[in-house]
Amino acid sequence: MTVLGIAGVVGSVCASVYYLICIWSARVFVRDQKRSSFSRSAVAECLPGVSILKPLKGVDLNLYECLRSHCLQDYPEYEIIFGVSDADDPALEVVERLHTAFAGTALKVFVCTQNLGTNTKVSNLAQMTPVAKFEHLVVNDGDIQVPPDYLRKIVSSLNDSQVGLVTALYRGEAAPTMGSRLEALGIATDFAPGVLAARYLEDGIRFGLGSTLAFRRSDLNAVGGFEGFVDHLADDYELGKRLAESGKRVVLSDCVVTTFLPTYSIRGFFQHQLRWARTIRDARKGGYLGLLFTFGIPWALLAVIGYRGASWTWSLLAVVVAARLAKSFAIASGVLKDTQVVRWFWLLPIRDLAAAFIWAFSFAGHSITWRGQRYRLEEGRLMRIEDREANAPAENVVSK
Repeated sequence: MTVLGIAGVVGSVCASVYYLICIWSARVFVRDQKRSSFSRSAVAECLPGVSILKPLKGVDLNLYECLRSHCLQDYPEYEIIFGVSDADDPALEVVERLHTAFAGTALKVFVCTQNLGTNTKVSNLAQMTPVAKFEHLVVNDGDIQVPPDYLRKIVSSLNDSQVGLVTALYRGEAAPTMGSRLEALGIATDFAPGVLAARYLEDGIRFGLGSTLAFRRSDLNAVGGFEGFVDHLADDYELGKRLAESGKRVVLSDCVVTTFLPTYSIRGFFQHQLRWARTIRDARKGGYLGLLFTFGIPWALLAVIGYRGASWTWSLLAVVVAARLAKSFAIASGVLKDTQVVRWFWLLPIRDLAAAFIWAFSFAGHSITWRGQRYRLEEGRLMRIEDREANAPAENVVSK
């Protein structure tokens, strides 16, 4: 018996319990959404006008298809406001195509001339909000594709005056690279389960997801508006946190959207995951420390090493892998309707080992790379360190 072996066994048990909690959390979520859908169908729909705010920068491969999906909404009255920092941004060429294809849809372009803080996306949103026509606002990332009933499902939850924010889970559509597939796998088998577990264990969520933020203008103003967190990297988290602290509920919708992932190289994958890890570490310190006990496969392997390959440790590893697969398939298939996990399940051990390494390495510093620039994270706030090379490829203004 060794210290490593004991740690491996304890970690394996903790991770397995966590996997079971995730499975149960998914079951509770599906049950609650069925009840909510029944309640909505039993009363007359109230569908107020909606302003969709879309901050853009640059052109992603699937940008037109993502924006087009917002123009195909089965919803009585809405407008879409596209915000850019530069009047020559190439994203406006895509918006012009939409103008031609959807002449009957209210599409507006707003050039945000001011730089209100280090988070350009939030700075733009702060300038876009005053020109929005409606009280109900929806914000989502530029690489998000939505179904035709998206607005109906999202906005109907705001009919409850106690609800201050509606957000949504998302599935990742991977590009044909290993880094992109590992990213998609992480969204389906780590990120989404974590959100559902937080919803169950904390009796609701107190943060938002960049895939969807739906709220009232009055509630936003009550917590200081976007101007209050123009220097925060995790703006979606910050908005949900502030609305929850104001006494409003944050609701996770049953509408799942799709995000198209970049063609990440392995290095790009690690860089993005490190940025994400350090962002979560700053935003949810306690929850982030708890992630240590969710890395089942690495813990089980540590038990095998610590007990020098004893036969029962291999049985422990098999049980942990089975629980890990059960959790992954239950949420990917049952909640996200994501079929990629079935094709790439063999990558889960690699994904888990990478996640454990990134978790540990995230404590080695506070710097991140975002949109081609170096920043230092201090209590969730961005402080610029230095500019990278001027010819570095630009990322989309929104980062997951």
